[in-house]
Amino acid sequence: QVQLVESGGGSVEAGGSLRLSCAAFGQTVCMAWFRQAPGKEREGVARIYTANSNTLYADSVKGRFTISRDNAKNTVYLQMNSLKPEDTAMYYCAARLAPPCAGFLPATYGYWGQGTQVTVSS
Repeated sequence: QVQLVESGGGSVEAGGSLRLSCAAFGQTVCMAWFRQAPGKEREGVARIYTANSNTLYADSVKGRFTISRDNAKNTVYLQMNSLKPEDTAMYYCAARLAPPCAGFLPATYGYWGQGTQVTVSS
């Protein structure tokens, strides 16, 4: 079993930055950030393979968001820069306990955090 605890959401103006944190209580192999806006499907934003730090990003956030990890703290971060109003959503941390660490299919991630709201105003 793994527990994921997110923090760091909030409100910011367009062009601003936020950093989300996800503390994992338990061993994980693959950790990802998803987001879901009202009326829209949950979409993958970024994921990291904890064994080698291999990362994958959605096209919509490439060059603006960075996913990273601190193994000592068993925590994954999502640094979000140049935020846009369309980034407004509930952001969720997700984890897999075994490989592969592939794409962004939500059903392949067995553990989820409670979510943290990010609101970007224009």
